[in-house]
Amino acid sequence: MEFTSRRLFLRALPAISAGVRCLPSHAEDETDNFPFPIDGGIWDLHAHLAGMDGATPQDRMRRILNFADRMGVERLCVYMGMSFSYNPTPSELRKQNDEVLQAIGVAQGRALGFVYLNPMYPRESLDELERCVADGPMVGVKLWVSALANDAKLDAILHRAAELNAVVFQHTWIKTTGNLPHESTPMDLALLAQRHPQAKMICGHAGGNWELGIRAIRSQKHVLVELGGGDPTSGFTEMALRELGAERVVFGSDVPGRSFASQLAKVAGASIPPSAKSLILAGNLKKLLRPILQQKGLPV
Repeated sequence: MEFTSRRLFLRALPAISAGVRCLPSHAEDETDNFPFPIDGGIWDLHAHLAGMDGATPQDRMRRILNFADRMGVERLCVYMGMSFSYNPTPSELRKQNDEVLQAIGVAQGRALGFVYLNPMYPRESLDELERCVADGPMVGVKLWVSALANDAKLDAILHRAAELNAVVFQHTWIKTTGNLPHESTPMDLALLAQRHPQAKMICGHAGGNWELGIRAIRSQKHVLVELGGGDPTSGFTEMALRELGAERVVFGSDVPGRSFASQLAKVAGASIPPSAKSLILAGNLKKLLRPILQQKGLPV
């Protein structure tokens, strides 16, 4: 069965948190079971402290987890600090990463940190990678809009990340109004991926214009796409599976810029098998992160 309205879907979501497969109580005319799979849980690849209410990183993390509890999100990955910075200096990078470290420290293992790096400062970025991932609790790398993904300055970062089994999340977008000066497209990421076949890479937002983004990285088998950001659109998730396969698609919300519910709708409302939904919601991210989590003695 399919939900006939967004309201019906949202009223059904509390069943996820309770671990119940059922329909909303007012939908007596529906006969099928609630189709949203919860086997394996929900792991969210993409969360931010910036934009969330709270005076400290710890306050904001607790608030995010409160919303995550409502939607049945078990674990989430957190990037960047309490404010956004397009081209952070080395001292700003350290401050942003310190704020993430403070936030995940109160999450009791439910939040996993990704170190925010600026390839325009190659040496300092490698130092942060060592501090936060090699010698710290973080498990991935976040790259945003300070340098194009195809810039040679990223090569040392990708090489070291691969050695550490760290997952590399690269923001990508194809904007109708034009990208920011150093905002990467999926095409830029595909060129980087060709140089680093051993790296674990994720195409953030599937490029925004997902019909182009999905095809741009299709030939790079070690690159996955993330569904986060943007409104739920019919056909998005279905195309990702058709072009890439279920094991190359990952759920991310981009909270608080987007809600958990609106982004979960991209998976819950997709016409794909329950087994594929389970892979997208948690299975694929668990597989990506398992090696580094095990290295750090963290639960999977």
